Amino acid sequence: MMMGEPINPQSLPAPRGYSYAIRAEGGRMVHFGGHIAVDSLGQIVGANELVKQFEQALKNLSLTAAEASVKLTDIVKMTLYVTDAEAYRSNSKEIGVIYRRHFGEYYPAMTLVEISRLWDPDAMIEIEAVAVAD
Repeated sequence: MMMGEPINPQSLPAPRGYSYAIRAEGGRMVHFGGHIAVDSLGQIVGANELVKQFEQALKNLSLTAAEASVKLTDIVKMTLYVTDAEAYRSNSKEIGVIYRRHFGEYYPAMTLVEISRLWDPDAMIEIEAVAVAD
């Protein structure tokens, strides 16, 4: 069972790949720090390849969620920071396939923000999130 109930007003354009809001009640909250595309040695996976970095960052988020005893579908808010929004847009179909592999058809409230760089200069994406679980 998902803790979050999507809120998507009919008076706004139908969202694709996100929800306008998520209503979550009770439970415990888990706040995820920014997850980037690093391997177990701290090395960036997929240098200069946004899709590979997205996949690794989601894998890392999934590992942290499991350690926190929550599911990815317990995430109610997710923020993606990217260094190139156009690269994200042009790879959105591939990114969508990877996203659905992890989340299915569940879409939390999401925001995509383009920034000039991340802490690790080789990172192209960083994902932070908030989950609410039973």
